[in-house]
Amino acid sequence: MKTAFLRLAVLVLAVSAWIPVPQASATPAARYTNPIAERRADPHVFKHTDGFYYFTATVPEYDRIVLRRATTIQGLASAAETVIWRKHSSGEMAAHIWAPEIHFINGKWYVYFAAGRSDDVWRIRMYVLESSSADPVTGSWTERGRITTPWDTFSLDASTFVHNNVRYLTWAQQEPGISTNSNVYLARMGSTPWTITGSVTRLTVPALSWETRGYKVAEGPTVLQRNGKIFLTYSASATDANYCLGMLTAPASADLLNPASWTKSPSPVFATNAATGQYGPGHNSFTVSEDGTSDVMVYHDRNYRDISGDPLNDPNRRTRVQKVHYRSDGTPDFGIPVPDGPTPVRLKTYAGPERFVRHWEYRARVEANVSPLADSQFKLVAGLAGSGTTSFESTNFPGYHLRHRNNELWVERGDGSTLFRNDASFTQRAGLAGSGAVSFESLNFPGLYLRAANGLLVLQAVSDAQGRADATFALE
Repeated sequence: MKTAFLRLAVLVLAVSAWIPVPQASATPAARYTNPIAERRADPHVFKHTDGFYYFTATVPEYDRIVLRRATTIQGLASAAETVIWRKHSSGEMAAHIWAPEIHFINGKWYVYFAAGRSDDVWRIRMYVLESSSADPVTGSWTERGRITTPWDTFSLDASTFVHNNVRYLTWAQQEPGISTNSNVYLARMGSTPWTITGSVTRLTVPALSWETRGYKVAEGPTVLQRNGKIFLTYSASATDANYCLGMLTAPASADLLNPASWTKSPSPVFATNAATGQYGPGHNSFTVSEDGTSDVMVYHDRNYRDISGDPLNDPNRRTRVQKVHYRSDGTPDFGIPVPDGPTPVRLKTYAGPERFVRHWEYRARVEANVSPLADSQFKLVAGLAGSGTTSFESTNFPGYHLRHRNNELWVERGDGSTLFRNDASFTQRAGLAGSGAVSFESLNFPGLYLRAANGLLVLQAVSDAQGRADATFALE
């Protein structure tokens, strides 16, 4: 009762003083610099309770399994890499060592991976390594053999997750009688982390145009659980610029082994973007930011479109990361693969309904439920005018910057003039309306700030509490 009275008193004071009451705070920006690792495909990052991120991925030689660890995601870029297992010289597990994933299950470490035979490199099957060492980077590993499925056919990309205290295995496989390269499947795990039990469910078959470019592929499944739903992303089409992510969604209360529980998104949820120079994004995993507040997608792509020869022989897929955002209905919005370099942020209004700075027909606005997401993402870069300032570079229009013109804010390409550089440079200040937030003061018009007004972003002086709130933003 006392707490409710205090909250009411604060609200009354805020309204009487015309001070907007802040809404639920945005999740803090998760800021990284891409790429995280060159020549590392099919990346998997696992954050453990020991405070370390563990990273493994396919190496272009397809001959070994590597592992890194660091206390931050960015730290994985410079972390020492250790070979924890090498392919056999002959027989099984002697070729095409692909897509390792590392998991911690029942007090032990497990690595799932795919491999072919020396006498048949395309006889790809799924295998498991186990380590009881506290540190999997330096510990020893035991081969636990092959994961047996109902068919002795091409199978790969095993991944595991727990939902409602049940551990599942999801993977990709070529099923007899279906003319595809691979489909996605789901089953309960058995008594050991290298067995399955019970019925096997076929979750999806590649049939849509974007799933069948080059090859009919659905592979690399991985799960994200949020907002009362299960989201399963998978990779589709050939591993060139056509590679992309699809997504299946099921209610958290549903029977996951019932195919009818899952709904396929009709279009790719993450795909090539020529404007940002990112081609063939896919085979992703999910981890969480260092503060635990944001989901982070880990994936690979290339920074060029045209490949000479078989894409599988091209070594230049790179590991990249970017924050996952969520729509108002709780579904993830992955946006576009952002440009190389620092990952972008969004500017969320400090008070009032949740709104973000975005551009629409090059005019800067302040809106809720921004679509496409990239319209509201900006890379904070060194100010074009220098002097310790900051500039905002558009994510989906690289080379275009936020600048003021006649006290209006526009996203425009620079003309090389001093005027443009000054108009596009701002000094970051502590939030005028509250700590933990930021405000941005014009370089060439000191005392004027970026401010939300009537659904637009403007440059204005600030003289009262309302103005201070309108000129304050959270970086998300």
